[in-house]
Amino acid sequence: GTVVVTGGTGGLGRILARHLVGVRGVRSLVLASRRGIAAAGAGELVEELTGSGARVAVVACDVSTRAGVEQLLAAVPDEDPLVGVVHAAGVLDDGVIASLTPQRLDTVLTAKADAAWHLHELTRELDLGMFVMYSSAAGLLGSPGQGNYAAANQFLDGLAEYRRAQGLAATSIAWGLWGSSTGMTGHLDGGDTARMSRGGYLAMTDEQGMAMFDTAVTAEHATVLAARFDTTALAVQARAGMLTPILHNLVPHARRTAADSAGAGSGVAGSQLRQRLSGLDEAEQIKILLELVRTQVAIVLGHDDATAIDADRNFQELGFDSLTAVE
Repeated sequence: GTVVVTGGTGGLGRILARHLVGVRGVRSLVLASRRGIAAAGAGELVEELTGSGARVAVVACDVSTRAGVEQLLAAVPDEDPLVGVVHAAGVLDDGVIASLTPQRLDTVLTAKADAAWHLHELTRELDLGMFVMYSSAAGLLGSPGQGNYAAANQFLDGLAEYRRAQGLAATSIAWGLWGSSTGMTGHLDGGDTARMSRGGYLAMTDEQGMAMFDTAVTAEHATVLAARFDTTALAVQARAGMLTPILHNLVPHARRTAADSAGAGSGVAGSQLRQRLSGLDEAEQIKILLELVRTQVAIVLGHDDATAIDADRNFQELGFDSLTAVE
């Protein structure tokens, strides 16, 4: 049968298409993207996949609309009926909550949530072996400046649970950080990835991601988190009382550490700073405070140490924007 992949010519879509053909033995693919075969690298991908024995169609359509999804499903050949759907399409429009207009919400929600609902409605009468949605860890764990994206992905998670309750195939995979540069991560620079690393994320290889995909689609759960974590970084967060509760079981003694931190009170760090400053003259106090600020700025911006921070430049000149300020 045929597997349909939305976002099929994007970075994650290409990784998946190669895996479906080369590892899972799929012989008929329909790949959807807004630009169709005109998308960068789409022609080369089709040539590669057909060379491996698969029949591949690339459809230019907008899956955020019902008509677009109908157009996509109409491209499935009669001799190879639809057996699987993977919804990997998505759009980012990051910004802090106060900046999220209705239009910025629509941009992200339609690509993820509306498309998923149309796919659900138009295929629910079919006996699909696979209905997979690419969700994000942002919806489970939070991510600065991605309130709209988190909401869109939570919808996918909810839809997966809803379909499973109706006896339909469904898996929503909340992905962590991929090592490959994709359309969704191509904008990240060294500072961005450094912040994610400090947050405990480790980038996964294409092979690791596809191994997680294979595990997810056979899991008993409708929603799964597929990510790599640096437990050392998580332990640092736990000691600071900053580790999100959902990750406590990944770090030994995290619950106890978080409880101890809460019991100690949030004013401990402030008290220690006041003790350092007590008895010093104004010049020495300013020196210590300046070094403290430079160190924190260096951490947020991804520099190795505070020497990279020019104290005579303002925050915006140093590289801060509304998102990095959240850190």
